[in-house]
Amino acid sequence: MNAIERPASSEFAAYYAPYIARCEGDDLIAALTMTSERFESMTASLPDTMGDHRYAEGKWSIKEVLQHLIDCERVFAYRALRFARNDATELHGFDEDAYAPASEADRRTLADLRMEHAAVRSASIALFKSFSAAMLLRSGSANGNRFTVRALGWAIAGHELHHLDVINQRYLAHG
Repeated sequence: MNAIERPASSEFAAYYAPYIARCEGDDLIAALTMTSERFESMTASLPDTMGDHRYAEGKWSIKEVLQHLIDCERVFAYRALRFARNDATELHGFDEDAYAPASEADRRTLADLRMEHAAVRSASIALFKSFSAAMLLRSGSANGNRFTVRALGWAIAGHELHHLDVINQRYLAHG
């Protein structure tokens, strides 16, 4: 299989540019693998009690941030599947701030969240590997934004890097 190259800036909304720019290299599968390893490494070193830590009043706990990453990856992979299959239906967005408390992530263990993340990431990698070169360039619209299939994959990786950096800088540096 050939590398799934970075998308052109015309393949995604400008809002996602900083996320995609965080990714290293020019191969999506390598980027997804690297971010998954970073997720595993960071969360495996945390005591479970740290998972409930919030760096400020009203902010998500570490567990809620991790669940947010899992939820977003599922949503973005679903969008990629729909677009790869030439589904022209405009897909709705979702309210991440409503999802966080509804997920009840704080009742879970960090080990449980790691396991779910690994399963979701494995499925995402298999999904993106299954797409042909033509499918990767197909596009659709979600939440009023146009994306190619491959841009959604790169957004998954970059979004995760962003939040892992937030955990390091805001939760762990002061926690």
